[in-house]
Amino acid sequence: MANYDPLRDLERFATNLMDPVRRGPRQMPMDLYREGDHYVLAADLPGVDPGSVDIDVDGQLLTIRAERTLNVGEGVKWITREREAGSFLRQLSLGQGLDTEHIAATYRNGVLSVRIPVSEKAKPRKVEVTTEDSGPTLEVNESSQA
Repeated sequence: MANYDPLRDLERFATNLMDPVRRGPRQMPMDLYREGDHYVLAADLPGVDPGSVDIDVDGQLLTIRAERTLNVGEGVKWITREREAGSFLRQLSLGQGLDTEHIAATYRNGVLSVRIPVSEKAKPRKVEVTTEDSGPTLEVNESSQA
């Protein structure tokens, strides 16, 4: 015999009504850090089929889309359902100085890792300092004519 809990039902109703994220694509939690000459974006996408992950770069806008589906049989009676199916979306504006042609991504253990290289022009470099004294030298040969 199941007990009716009106507070649980009220909480579920309020969450569904007030949570705008549920109506549209969900955001994915992520970390972003620099490692040497690359930026690394690590996004949590547990339970997402790697084939559903789509990454686009349009100018300086990086867009990540993914889809999670829950495979359950027909006639299932849910006791509780906290894992949501649906689409995930994250967009980032990329700054100048990044090599958008060589962005690479991997998906492992529910984490999507996107490596964004720094462009060669944006990497620090040494500039050689010269002095005016280092110009060409002039040699003078004296000849003795009597």
